Amino acid sequence: MPVPRSATTDAYIRLTEVLPSLGVTELGPSDPMPTGSGWVSAADLAAAEAPLDAFLAWDDAQILRDYDQRARPDVTATFGLHRYAWPACLLITVPWFLHRRVPRLPVTHVSYDRTAPGLAIGRLAVRPTAGFACLPGDPAAHLPGARVVPDEEALRTEVRAAVAEHLEPVLAGFGPRMRRRGRALWGMATDEIVESLWYVAHLLGEEERATRELELLLPGSTKPYAGSAAFRVLTGPNGESLPTRDRVSCCMFYTLRPEDTCATCPRTCDAERVTKLLATAS
Repeated sequence: MPVPRSATTDAYIRLTEVLPSLGVTELGPSDPMPTGSGWVSAADLAAAEAPLDAFLAWDDAQILRDYDQRARPDVTATFGLHRYAWPACLLITVPWFLHRRVPRLPVTHVSYDRTAPGLAIGRLAVRPTAGFACLPGDPAAHLPGARVVPDEEALRTEVRAAVAEHLEPVLAGFGPRMRRRGRALWGMATDEIVESLWYVAHLLGEEERATRELELLLPGSTKPYAGSAAFRVLTGPNGESLPTRDRVSCCMFYTLRPEDTCATCPRTCDAERVTKLLATAS
């Protein structure tokens, strides 16, 4: 597939450099979205019909293979949504974080394939032709579709709006299968925005800046999102500083491995978090 230059090209190249388990291909205005061979469009996931059934069948098989048990259907759907939303959010947040550009990506402009050999997260095809927001003085402001906003807070508003525009129909498609509605779904969206960019920023060597940026992006009062970035620092037994956060939602992994919760899980106490974080650091 061709890779045209756009306001987001450099950000996506950098993303795949530091996160080689995720592939991102930009499409031009006339390029068709990929189909077949594992590809599914975000619009098809939102429609909640046969393509979503096939998408979740992959999760069901993976859970059975890796954990030797079947998950409840709502747990499978939760896993499936996470595996799509985590990388999809990066299509918007990474250009913002690196270059202060915020693309608009409706569900018709993104497709996902998680079956590609050698790509553990998968690959995304994106058509960034629905416009983007940027700040005054950005060299990309002359490109077609550019919309200049006055300041950083206005750009953060654009990030929140762009992610919501993309995720809202996807959440509506997954929601009934997850037995979640409203605040619970948007809490999950909040977590996907924060944790995906936090992870990538760590790979970029910019974790501290990402923490500050995400706290401003999601302070806890920005509907439809539920909850805040919720970062905090724990102290290890030898005075170590251990960054963590409090997830808004639960990924439901405890239903498969009750003894093995995440370090940011609302079910994990601080003493256990410290143990987990120290083990990860070592």
